[in-house]
Amino acid sequence: MTAIEQYLIDTYRASQQNAPMPPPPGRDDVAVLRGARSYVQFQAVLEGRPARHPWRAALRRLLHRPHRPHAC
Repeated sequence: MTAIEQYLIDTYRASQQNAPMPPPPGRDDVAVLRGARSYVQFQAVLEGRPARHPWRAALRRLLHRPHRPHAC
């Protein structure tokens, strides 16, 4: 069963029981990812490491690679 199908069943059940509607699937995904990132940064501070953004470091590594000439 997909998340959408489960959501439809839950909304039907909630409407039959006069209960509050469940949140749609995926609504809080970005908030969860931000919370996980904040937790990792917090752990870095507790361990004495700089709390840098991990995506920026990965992007910096990709963009600033040393140029390697192709061997023929």
